[in-house]
Amino acid sequence: MLAGLNHFRDPGFYLRMMPPYLPWHEALVAISGVIEIALGLALISKRARPWAGLGIVLLLVAVFPANLQMALRPEDFADIPRFALYLRLPVQGLLIAWAWWATRPTKPAAS
Repeated sequence: MLAGLNHFRDPGFYLRMMPPYLPWHEALVAISGVIEIALGLALISKRARPWAGLGIVLLLVAVFPANLQMALRPEDFADIPRFALYLRLPVQGLLIAWAWWATRPTKPAAS
């Protein structure tokens, strides 16, 4: 939720991440921020958690091109070490796996 709020506090950072082939950069930054906040709130509800997890997985897949854009344009992110820009790419896969694993419903124990 904090990352989603940050889309509104510092939209310039997210605008720099936007691949040039995508339209409506400002709208996409705002929409992704709202979605991040909503998914974070949905995690609170045990009933909504599996759906929130699926949403987080889809969001992480959707924003992967922005992480790739960061790695391809390190000069636009001079304040971030270059290795960290590349490290974000495989970490995205780990975050996807974690979001999926952490939000799956638990099955009752067999007696």
